[in-house]
Amino acid sequence: MLKKRPLVLVGAVAAALSLAACGGSDSSAGGAPSGPPQAGGTLRYGLSLAPTCSDPAQSATNQTIYVDRQVVDSLVDQDPATGEIKPWLADSWLVSADAKSFSFHVKDGITFSDGTPLTADSVRKNFDSIVALGGAKAPLGASYLAGYAGSTVVDPHTVRVNFDTPNAQFLQATSTPQLGIQSDATVAKSADDRCLGANIGSGPFTYAEWKQNASATLAKRTGYNWGSAVFANKGDAYLDKIVFTVVPEAGVRTGSLSSGQLDAVSDALPQDVSQIEGSGGRVQFTVNPGVSFGLQANVTRGALRDPAVRAALLTAINRKELVDTVLGPQFKPATSVLASATPGYVDLSSRVKYDQDAAKRVLDQAGWVPGADGIRVKDGQRLTAGVLFAPVFAGNQAILELTQQQLRAIGFDLRLEPASVAESTVRQNNKDFDFDYYNSTRADGDILRTTFAFDQRNLNARPDADKLDTLLTQQLSTTDPAARTRAIGDAQSAVLDDGLWIPTIELSQAIGIGKGVADVKFEASARLQFHDTWLKR
Repeated sequence: MLKKRPLVLVGAVAAALSLAACGGSDSSAGGAPSGPPQAGGTLRYGLSLAPTCSDPAQSATNQTIYVDRQVVDSLVDQDPATGEIKPWLADSWLVSADAKSFSFHVKDGITFSDGTPLTADSVRKNFDSIVALGGAKAPLGASYLAGYAGSTVVDPHTVRVNFDTPNAQFLQATSTPQLGIQSDATVAKSADDRCLGANIGSGPFTYAEWKQNASATLAKRTGYNWGSAVFANKGDAYLDKIVFTVVPEAGVRTGSLSSGQLDAVSDALPQDVSQIEGSGGRVQFTVNPGVSFGLQANVTRGALRDPAVRAALLTAINRKELVDTVLGPQFKPATSVLASATPGYVDLSSRVKYDQDAAKRVLDQAGWVPGADGIRVKDGQRLTAGVLFAPVFAGNQAILELTQQQLRAIGFDLRLEPASVAESTVRQNNKDFDFDYYNSTRADGDILRTTFAFDQRNLNARPDADKLDTLLTQQLSTTDPAARTRAIGDAQSAVLDDGLWIPTIELSQAIGIGKGVADVKFEASARLQFHDTWLKR
């Protein structure tokens, strides 16, 4: 039997997240039901955006992961209060001193919902399949397995995952839904077939129905007794079913919650809080860790090829106005590339402080002069760029419209280019954009590597690896928490040095919850976990 030991690899994660998470989850007025949990009932949940794929390995949007996460378990879990890595499917693990080898002992008696056993070989097949999906289909999962050299099945319950190069982030990565474990039958399917709602996991719920771009229904699985050590409930889920429906309009979601047609909803807006509270409900908040919302520049396109333009934009945006005007007090202006709840976050607010006069001076010095219509020009080229964005968060359109106004004041013409999630993904993969506006959630500073590294998606289209890539490799290579934190901090500065990311706001999850619903919980990555949730009936 492997011995579980304290891991230096997660020391930085635990220290940073424990500080950030103390105030990470909060509720507006209105209390949850009290008393012992009651089993039974159907939770009716209103999503703000259609789930795109039933396969967690290929899922990126919060609304999709809210559904997929309930069906799959992970090897380990991450305590949202402390950042500590806890047992889940694996009851013990070992990490080599060079962070190239990770061994997991899988609990005995775990089965997938089709009755087949979950073994060490199941883990191997899952990781092999994610590598085969590749970065285009599974960008997060593939990045977590960068340098994957294969997995060795030591015995039916022990698997050793090997990497060609150090991969210090991997233990935390095995807590994410993207590396959740699915049945052999599921991972043998094609990428497209894995998105159709027939996925088989070992989680507390199973797919009962999947209607693409419309709804999903999950049913409780009986006999579930291998839940995460983070779960309060050690047996079957309390809910019999969860019905997810897509309700894009915020006002309709709020009205349906207040009238009792829905039990919980995504993306409650500030103006909705009083109505939700007035019906006896509450709004539950938590700050997302990971890369803050921001504009990622394609440095090969138009005016964005000029580093001075990208530098000017850092101080041209009034982030506090974005929050105060569009979002409300539960949200924060971005003060770095990483959100403040992320392990390794460094406060770089002085680098992104609102100062339009400074932005204008940078543009003046670079030779961009105001044109007849106020938009600057240089060598016959207008200072303009489009921004690609998808409706993955209800506030995106309004935030970018206000950003558009702010940038026009310095002579920059920002063109808004809304797109569906599917279209946005295609254009991202083809690097067919000037700016790409999004965020990326993960409770580990390695999310910087996924977002910016030359050998990952490289949406900035940087032509060569440079200092930033050296720093991102360093944080993968060290098992010293302090050294890893320093490298992650230096990497955030390097991103701003080159204007590769123009931060705007930190994302918070704001979930409207009806008066009869208890224990809706956020996991460490700010996604919902319904295993402990129950209804007062």
